[in-house]
Amino acid sequence: MALVSAKGILENARDGHYAVPAININNLEWTKAVLSTAQEMNSPILVAVSEGAVKYMTGFHTVTEMVKAMIEDLNITVPVALHLDHGSFEGAKAALAAGFTSVMYDGSHLPIDQNLAETREIVALAHSMGASVEAEVGSIGGEEDGIIGSGELADPAECKIMADTGIDFLAAGIGNIHGKYPENWAGLSFETLDAIKKATGNIPLVLHGGSGIPVEQVKKAIDLGVSKINVNTELQLSNAAAIREFITSGKDLEGKNYDPRKLYAPGYEAMKATVKGKIEDFGSANKA
Repeated sequence: MALVSAKGILENARDGHYAVPAININNLEWTKAVLSTAQEMNSPILVAVSEGAVKYMTGFHTVTEMVKAMIEDLNITVPVALHLDHGSFEGAKAALAAGFTSVMYDGSHLPIDQNLAETREIVALAHSMGASVEAEVGSIGGEEDGIIGSGELADPAECKIMADTGIDFLAAGIGNIHGKYPENWAGLSFETLDAIKKATGNIPLVLHGGSGIPVEQVKKAIDLGVSKINVNTELQLSNAAAIREFITSGKDLEGKNYDPRKLYAPGYEAMKATVKGKIEDFGSANKA
């Protein structure tokens, strides 16, 4: 199946009262784990990539062609959108030019008028190419690829203005955090989420920082209109833990386990298990 826009994927999720995972990838193993597990679970999926990961993998075209080729070679039939996560203005345009079918333009650190103007420009470009657009209001806590957010709550009125730019789905800060959640984390602000939903109407909402949020809070957020949940840190942690155990137990010294295909195998399987758990928690299994 060819790459598709995320718009239909998330509208179906909104109407069906489930959420679709947006899983960040960092290399071939990550991509294979995400796509193969989505296929096994019959779940639509967003393959998400940060600009830092794009740079690591040598460029937008490399990422696009790798994902497209893997879809073909693995015979992936579930809907897949290739999505730029927290894209800059120029990064979003470069991703679209390289064949990404969805982009997040993150102007949340800018004055609202500039954020709105640049978002409208990205929307016009993306929609002319059949791609979808996500934008953000209210920064997300923590740090991702140099973008630091203090985690303030989004203003529902600003969310309404942003939704009116023509974006396809909206990320809004509701107390969520990138990376590990601290022990003193206050939890999601469902009052804010409910107000945003009422202000923005039918637009699918996005929850960033999906790694580590208690499942009961995730499910309540889905009930309140969240249709896309971003996951990154948990795959990094499960991958690292599995590879660490393989090496510290001395298994890398057995036979030809120094072969990177064998050395990386435990991390790959751990990531698959993490993706499977998220698909189950978010309710997107058998929704393809």
